[in-house]
Amino acid sequence: MTNNADLQKPLEAVKTLMALQSTAMNASVELQKKAGEDMAAFFKGEAEKAKELKTPEDVVKFNVAANTALFEMFKAQGEAFTALATSASKNAMEEMKKMAK
Repeated sequence: MTNNADLQKPLEAVKTLMALQSTAMNASVELQKKAGEDMAAFFKGEAEKAKELKTPEDVVKFNVAANTALFEMFKAQGEAFTALATSASKNAMEEMKKMAK
């Protein structure tokens, strides 16, 4: 009987951590999906803008603006993934602390 009780706590811990991991992975997949959609929309929009370019100066201005916008998008996506990783890590550590008690 004590063996069953001894196994219960570790099994619950594994279950809890796996649920946290699953939640984090699902959120990561959703972020990746959104990032891909955002990039596709960005490049589609930029391709439309590029059709209107007439002079070399227009090309240079367009290129600078497009690259700036692209890097800003990358920055925002990176921040979203960092926030997810920070939150998932914090949640896992809180659960582990609860289990240690």
